[in-house]
Amino acid sequence: MKATELLEQQHREVEAIFAKLESPRAGAEAQVKELANKLAGHMAIEQKLFYPAIREVDETMVLESFEEHAIAELALKRLLGAAAKDKTFAAKVTALKELIEHHVEEEEEELFPKVEKALGSEKLEELGQQMETLFDEVVEEGYQAAVPKGTRTSADAAERRVFKATQTKSTAGNHRNARQ
Repeated sequence: MKATELLEQQHREVEAIFAKLESPRAGAEAQVKELANKLAGHMAIEQKLFYPAIREVDETMVLESFEEHAIAELALKRLLGAAAKDKTFAAKVTALKELIEHHVEEEEEELFPKVEKALGSEKLEELGQQMETLFDEVVEEGYQAAVPKGTRTSADAAERRVFKATQTKSTAGNHRNARQ
């Protein structure tokens, strides 16, 4: 499956979990845990594989995506800390859902068409296979292993890794140019 198709499929799965959470029923804690696992896995594959592979396609959108992930992860942490009976629970679900919906809309309407054109089907298939494997690993380990405690986010660390390599190359190039 192509990377973009995998991500879209996961978007639909997360939307279905949000729909369940919005209708008051028993089992909200299990649904929040399922949401946390799916979101942690999804963010991990985007941050570790997809965004590094596409950063040249639209660096501005990739940087924005990292920021959206960081904010969504903090909202997820707040939701995980709320009991289903808490009067803030529904508000936390809604806030996280709206953050995710905005992110999904930008990816699917703006970023994915650019990525499809730039990378092509073969590269997207290969990337999709790698992403599926990592997603399964992250979900199996659980969100606790993928989501750092406190105010740090997995997006912060991933963004530094992705763009540190670019800065290092850029700095090396600047030094070479200065010597010439």
